[in-house]
Amino acid sequence: MLAAAFVKGAIGVGFPTLGTPLLTLFLDVKVAVAVLVLPNIVMDAIQIRRRGRLLDTARRLWMLLACTMLGTVLGTRILVALSARAVTLILGGFVLAFVALNLTRFSPRVRPGWEPWLSPLVGLLAGLLGGVTNALGTPLIVYFYALAMDKHEFVRSVALTFLVAKLVQLGALGAYGLLGGPVLAGSLALTAAALGGFGVGLRVQDRVDQRTFNRFVLAFLAALGAWLLVRALR
Repeated sequence: MLAAAFVKGAIGVGFPTLGTPLLTLFLDVKVAVAVLVLPNIVMDAIQIRRRGRLLDTARRLWMLLACTMLGTVLGTRILVALSARAVTLILGGFVLAFVALNLTRFSPRVRPGWEPWLSPLVGLLAGLLGGVTNALGTPLIVYFYALAMDKHEFVRSVALTFLVAKLVQLGALGAYGLLGGPVLAGSLALTAAALGGFGVGLRVQDRVDQRTFNRFVLAFLAALGAWLLVRALR
């Protein structure tokens, strides 16, 4: 939790992408998905508060947010139906895909007129991935980058979308019986650890060379994703 939250504080994203596979080293993957929801909500709320102009971002992204909510509910239902091995396999493949996408330096651009048509599709895809793997960030990060958002709008858009999706996921996990008392208590306790790592990450964000740090994170994710695939295929 400390490691994943530190990454989120330092680069603005990466908490569920890194935290979920890390926790699966010690917990069942479905429990790992559940206990990370509350810390994610708290950190995204802090990011939104730091950036401001929430209403402007919400008006721009309302269709994407609505489809992300729908996809999150559907993805959580799929999570319930899948075996732990299948979810681990999906998660490992998703992490490696995330790394490969970053290494290719794929830099698409979306024309302004395409945004109303693409936003629902991206939101649905992100929600489905988030519900199943707890890592909805890759399609959102690529899409927001393709819209040529400035730094503050990018961070604000990611935080708002994550916050909405995680609130929906929290309700869906409870409805499907994946967020019982012990899991909820553990999530609350681990939130404190996450906030500690998040605070340190925010402090060092401007002091660490971003390119070097990102390379380290990608190398770590590549090794972790490969290990998850090997474990799931045994």
